[in-house]
Amino acid sequence: MAVSLTRESLLPPEMQGLSPEAIALCPFDGRYSEIRDLLSPYLSEFALVRERVRVEVEWLTFLLKNVDSNEILSNFSKDKIPEIMKIYYEFDATAFNRVKAIEFKIKHDVNAAQRYVAEQLVDRGMGEISSFVHIGCTSEDITNVAYANMLKGSLCNVCLPKAHELIKVLTGFAKEYAKVPMLAHTHGQPATPTTVGKEFAVFAWRLENSLNDIESVDILAKFNGATGNYSAISLALPGYDWPNLCCDFIESEMDLTFNPVTTQIESHDYMSRLFGAMAEFSGILLDFVRDIWLYICLRYFGQKPVDGEVGSSTMPHKVNPISFENAEGNLIVAISLLRCLADSLVVSRMQRDLSDSTKQRHIGEAFGCFLKAILETIKGLSRVTINEQVLADDLQSNWEVLAEPIQQVLRTTGDPQAYDKVKKFTRGKEIDESDILSIINSCDEFLAEQREMLLELTPEKYTGYAGNIAEFVVDALS
Repeated sequence: MAVSLTRESLLPPEMQGLSPEAIALCPFDGRYSEIRDLLSPYLSEFALVRERVRVEVEWLTFLLKNVDSNEILSNFSKDKIPEIMKIYYEFDATAFNRVKAIEFKIKHDVNAAQRYVAEQLVDRGMGEISSFVHIGCTSEDITNVAYANMLKGSLCNVCLPKAHELIKVLTGFAKEYAKVPMLAHTHGQPATPTTVGKEFAVFAWRLENSLNDIESVDILAKFNGATGNYSAISLALPGYDWPNLCCDFIESEMDLTFNPVTTQIESHDYMSRLFGAMAEFSGILLDFVRDIWLYICLRYFGQKPVDGEVGSSTMPHKVNPISFENAEGNLIVAISLLRCLADSLVVSRMQRDLSDSTKQRHIGEAFGCFLKAILETIKGLSRVTINEQVLADDLQSNWEVLAEPIQQVLRTTGDPQAYDKVKKFTRGKEIDESDILSIINSCDEFLAEQREMLLELTPEKYTGYAGNIAEFVVDALS
């Protein structure tokens, strides 16, 4: 099997002929290939090369439409522009292989795309304008726009729709179980009860707000030459307002937001904001999947078994929460990669160094982990069931949570020792219903209506506005 189009394989003999999955270093090239297939149209090497070709072609056609002072450009028939655009529209595996063959020879990836476009113009009978390919540009003009398009495509078409789907699933749980009481835990210990729906609502709300931060980041691009001053294009084609023309090219033709002040590179500040926001979203989701895992351990939540699945190599009864564990692992990797990219891409020596280039090639892996975690969480939630009897039994086993409302109401009678008085009867002790009733009846300070209210209170009734909060979130996110 040929591992590379242009390089001899360095694999040892016993590995020759293995499938790409067998020799993959990254799970997205093998085990998680479904994620690769979703993101490859936007974040693969093929996508990068195709987008570079697109920018070269779009820039050339933009010049043909806007420059009339140059004899070659002004005399070129504008009717041929659709044929030029076919260089991008018809870009396929054969075209990609040709670009990579040129790159292998000249050792420069952007110049390879430039030469390919010029070569195509000659082959299509338009060689007279081939010298205008890449005119006024530096490699980063092409690459930063390419990456901007790649990020925008992967976010808008894959990652964000799946994130919205996840929030919709969480909102569905919040709606269905808004009023189902459950024992809450703070510091891992029994605490003031809540409802199942409220717990899902909290994460739906947090993730929605975090997703808004991701979507609010403008995808920027620059197009201003070697050190960001339009020097080359101003001399090659003088007499034009190039800052405004380049802004028009980026915003009207590329549908991106123009960054007018840069060095040789687009500063990647927007990438830092974007990846930071994605890391925050991932952190919130990490919090969620760990909570779900714990609720499954407590048997508050169950999991639907799937026919044919094996949960353990030795214990046939096991139904493990593997989707949430898979999500957790991928979220940890995603956060690490996203934070690394966010923190380091904003740094470049003087006008530029090339350290950003190799780091940007890991964007696909970061997005892959981000997407895999979301899909695994959705998959895990599709199997989750709510064990309402377990929830009810656990509430009935933890009457001590009513120590809080007793001492709170007792405070309203003016008793400054209310907290310590109830604490003496409850802290660190096993408390049942009769103990709670005894405490209430032993407090002479209560008014009749206060005592009656507390005597009717049970752990499952002590959920405050939890159900209302869940319903508020459902209404807000629907």
